[in-house]
Amino acid sequence: MKQEAIGVVLGSREASPLEFWIGIQSGLVRLDDVVWVEADHDGLKVRYYGMVDRVHKVLEGTQFDSDTFLAAGNLIPTNTAYVAHVTVTRLEPEEYLPPDPGSPVYLARGEPLDAALYYDRMDERLPVGFMKNGEPAYVNLAFLDGRQGGHVNISGISGVAAKTSYALFLLYSLYNARVLEGAASAKTLIFNVKGQDLFYLDKPNRKLTGEDRDRYQRLGLEPAPFASVAFFAPPRLAQGQGHITAASSRGEGVRAYHWSVADFAREGLLPFLFTDRGSMSNLGFLIDHVTVKLAALARGQEGPELYVDDWPQGPSGGKASDALGRARIDSFARLVDYIEAKLLGDESEGEEAKGDPLWIARQHTGTLQAFIRRLRAAGRNVGHLIRGDAPSNAPDVLGSDAQINVIDIHGLSAQGQMFVVGALLRHVFEAKESGRHRGRVFVVLDELNKYAPREGESPIKDILLDIAERGRSLGVILIGAQQTASEVERRVVGNAAIRVVGRLDAAEAERPEYRYLPGAFRDRALILPQGTMILHQPEVPVPIAVQFPYPAWATKREEVAEDVSDEALKDELGI
Repeated sequence: MKQEAIGVVLGSREASPLEFWIGIQSGLVRLDDVVWVEADHDGLKVRYYGMVDRVHKVLEGTQFDSDTFLAAGNLIPTNTAYVAHVTVTRLEPEEYLPPDPGSPVYLARGEPLDAALYYDRMDERLPVGFMKNGEPAYVNLAFLDGRQGGHVNISGISGVAAKTSYALFLLYSLYNARVLEGAASAKTLIFNVKGQDLFYLDKPNRKLTGEDRDRYQRLGLEPAPFASVAFFAPPRLAQGQGHITAASSRGEGVRAYHWSVADFAREGLLPFLFTDRGSMSNLGFLIDHVTVKLAALARGQEGPELYVDDWPQGPSGGKASDALGRARIDSFARLVDYIEAKLLGDESEGEEAKGDPLWIARQHTGTLQAFIRRLRAAGRNVGHLIRGDAPSNAPDVLGSDAQINVIDIHGLSAQGQMFVVGALLRHVFEAKESGRHRGRVFVVLDELNKYAPREGESPIKDILLDIAERGRSLGVILIGAQQTASEVERRVVGNAAIRVVGRLDAAEAERPEYRYLPGAFRDRALILPQGTMILHQPEVPVPIAVQFPYPAWATKREEVAEDVSDEALKDELGI
C-alpha cells in the first residue's frame, strides 16, 4: 500500500542537508513526529530522515494584527499556512546535499522509523517507553550495560519528574526484556531515600488497568511486580543494645541491618562518618591514621566486639571481661571512649596532648579534640548501626539470593545515610575490582547532589567518581538521579551515556549541564507532565520524548493488590 504524502519541502525558506522546513497539506504533524523525504540529485537519490522540533501556523494575507478579526469574519481573503521545522537525523547515502523544494514528505513508520532513529543498527534494543506517535522507543543496550558506554542520569523536580518511577521501569525492562546477557546473575542495589514506598516492589499494583497491561505487552514485557526482591531496614532506635528489629512499616520479609564494632574497625569504615571535613586539612590525615590503627586492632579478633589490653581499668577506662584481663568494647560509645583515651589521655588540657604518641600522629590538641567531638556526636546518629551485641548483618548485595536489594535509609539522619551509602558502595566496588562477583551490578541512587556534590571532597564522592569513570569496565552501572544536575560533580554526570530529563525548574534548565538538549526541548522540559521524560542517547542525534507505562508493582501500601488465589488462601489457612 502506497503511503500518502503529508506535505512538501518548502521553497520559501532555506533548506540545508541538516535542516529544512515543510508545509503540511493533510493530517496533523506534532512535535517529535519523524518524517522522511527522498530527493533525486541528477540520478543520485538521497533519503533524508528527520524529527519535527518546531510547528507553526500563520495566517497569510494579513498585514495588521487586527486583520485577524476580519479574517475570522470572512471579510478578507486569507489562508492558513501550517509549517514545521525538521532536524535531520540521518541521510542515506551520506551525501550532504539539500533536499529539493517541493519534494513530498512522509511520516516515518516501520522501517523508515527504525532507520531515522538508528534502531536498525541496534543489535540489542532495550524498550524504554513510547514515543508521542505511539511507537515503542528503544535505547542501545550496549550504551547502558558497559560495553560501549554506561550509566544513566535522571534530572527533574522532586515529586513531579517521576525520577524514581522511571529508574524502576528501566530496571524492570533490563530484567524482563530478554536482551540483557547474564540477567540472571545481575544484581541491583536500590537506596530507598523517601518513605518506604519501595518496600512493595514485589506486590502487584491494584490500580493497573487493562490498557496499562496492553502497553507493557506492546513493549514485549509482561506486566508483573519484580520477582526477586529483598528488603533491608535499619534497626529501631528504641531497641538500643539488645534485640534487633527492623524499623519498617512492612510487617514481613524485612531484615534489620547493622555493622558490628569489630567489622566497623576491620573494614575501615570510619571515614564515612566524616563526609564533611570542612576546612581542617589535618583532620583528613588524622581520620586515615586512626582508621589504620583500628583495622590493626581488629585483625585476628573474632566476634562482634573488640578486646584491648592497653586501656586502663577504672571509671574512665575499660571493663575487664575475659581471662586475660582485657577491656571489652561492645558499643560505638565505648569505641569512642577508647579512641579518646588513646588520643587525649586523662589530661587533655594544654598545648601538648597526653595521649598515646603512636595514635596522636603529631597532631595538635585542637585537631584531636575536634575529631573526638565529631566522633562522639556521631554516636547519636549511628550508634544503633554500629553495635557490639550481635554479629554484623550488613546487606550483602552480591551474596544475596535476591536480584533486587532495597536498602531503606530514609529514616536515618544525614550522617547515618552517608555512612550506609558509603559503606555499601565501597563493598560493592571492591568486590567487583577483586573479581569476587562476575555479574553486572546496577546501583540506583537518588539525591546525587548530596553524595557527589560539585564542591568539596568526601570518601563517598571518591567512590562515585570511581564508579562513574571505571565502573562500566567492571560491570558496575550507576542509575543516578537528582533535582539539579548543576549541583552534581561534573564527571559523574558527564560519564552517563544515557541522560533523562523530567520536568525542570526554569532556572535549572538554563544551566550548561543541559546544553545537550536543543532549545525547544529545554523549553518543553518546563511543562512536561508526570510520566513523560526526554531521553538522550549517544547513537541518536536528537533527544526523544518518551512516556512510560504505569508501574505494574505497588509504589505504596495503598496500591498493593490482595492475592486471592487458591494457593494464597491455603498458605494463609496453613493448609
